[in-house]
Amino acid sequence: MHLTDTRVAHQDNGWRIDFVGDDGEAVTVHVADGAYVDEGVAVERARAIMVQLTAFGTRGGGRSLNAYDASSNGNFDDDQPPFDIRTERDRQQ
Repeated sequence: MHLTDTRVAHQDNGWRIDFVGDDGEAVTVHVADGAYVDEGVAVERARAIMVQLTAFGTRGGGRSLNAYDASSNGNFDDDQPPFDIRTERDRQQ
């Protein structure tokens, strides 16, 4: 799926974030505690959830080949971690 749109809606019980692809397929993520976060933080949390799911669902649902493969997102800079799934709120704590 090639992401073409991100739709955000505030609901009574949190945020609904729809990631929409160019072929019309969509993935929806519900972010709880909607009263305590703004739209930007909600989208950031939803992206972090998607990263976690992507790592979980690789290799046809099986485990990653090794720790490097599990954490690699193509960022090969030695001075930077492979990826950071913490939210802005988590980084400030």
